[in-house]
Amino acid sequence: MRLTKRGEYALRTMIRLGVADRNGEGVISVSSLAEQEHLPFKFLEAILFELRTAGYVESLRGKHGGARLARPMSGIKMGEIVRLIDGKLAPIGCASETEYEKCTCPDEEHCGLRMLMIDVRNAIANILDRYTLEHVVEVTLRKQEQCGTSKKKATKKTSKARHADPADGFLAVLLDTPV
Repeated sequence: MRLTKRGEYALRTMIRLGVADRNGEGVISVSSLAEQEHLPFKFLEAILFELRTAGYVESLRGKHGGARLARPMSGIKMGEIVRLIDGKLAPIGCASETEYEKCTCPDEEHCGLRMLMIDVRNAIANILDRYTLEHVVEVTLRKQEQCGTSKKKATKKTSKARHADPADGFLAVLLDTPV
């Protein structure tokens, strides 16, 4: 599975709308949302249209219009959003439950690659379907609180430094309890 830019932007949009909901901000204008998340305005409009059509977002017109969540965060699984925007979670078509495609393997039933990719699909689906938007918003706010309101100065990373530090992972933050 590869999350497309469209999928990434949709998830970031939903998280930002969830943070706004949690903070009592209400409706966020599309231009403000695009600016805050550094997203192309027209691309964001198209994504919001798709999210609105599926019932995840509602929009309000007028001077104080914009977008907000249409459903409770606790009822929105992250996997639903990924499937809506990007389709199947399986890395290859013959491992997909929702968008199965026959592969070119001569013995699909006994194919080790297919079996491995089914396990990969299941692992991805289990994680994305376990967590709701509410969980992700909670982790986002918790991480913001841990880091404080001021942005850290960017430090030059060495070639051996990890850009994706496991300490910054979702579960690490979710399970971290303040001392």
